[in-house]
Amino acid sequence: MGIGFIELFWVLGFVVVKDPEGQRGEKSARREVLRRIYSAEVGVREATGKNDGPRVQQYLHMVGRRGNYSYCSAFVSWVFSKAGMAEPRTAWSPTMFPDKRVIWARAVGGHTPQTGDVFGIYFQELKRIGHCGFVDSWNERWCITVEANTSDTGSIVAADGFGNPIRAGPGEGVYRKKRLVKTIYKVAGWVSNK
Repeated sequence: MGIGFIELFWVLGFVVVKDPEGQRGEKSARREVLRRIYSAEVGVREATGKNDGPRVQQYLHMVGRRGNYSYCSAFVSWVFSKAGMAEPRTAWSPTMFPDKRVIWARAVGGHTPQTGDVFGIYFQELKRIGHCGFVDSWNERWCITVEANTSDTGSIVAADGFGNPIRAGPGEGVYRKKRLVKTIYKVAGWVSNK
């Protein structure tokens, strides 16, 4: 049938659609809720450019942090919390990408990332994922993102000849960005991992 195992039942003159694989409609609705929440945060700025300000502190508080810490993962956790999801809850970007959640990786490909999935960028100097945010849309070349602890002119905007990100400055708030797919290292699916 091409759309899965949908069964149609005729009950009292009404057609009822049953989806035994899961809640496709629920997943789609959850993705839209995530999009509304993270999009509403675009424009949040740090108070003095030192990972500070009232909203930044709310993101950090969600993951048990107080003070002036990097907050890209805390932002992602805060958005999932506002959408009614119990996880992820982490201040450390590498933990956003457990193997069971990874749906796409630069080295091997995978499922096409969707709205609300979480992207990660690998930093050679850290030897780990050092930044994350939300996938808003995706095609073979570009990924539109919403992410925190970044900037519109700086941060990672390109890749070197090996696909490694090039950093051009510190973060300062929540932005919608256009990134080259080849700068993205992994994508995790927290709404559904398939």
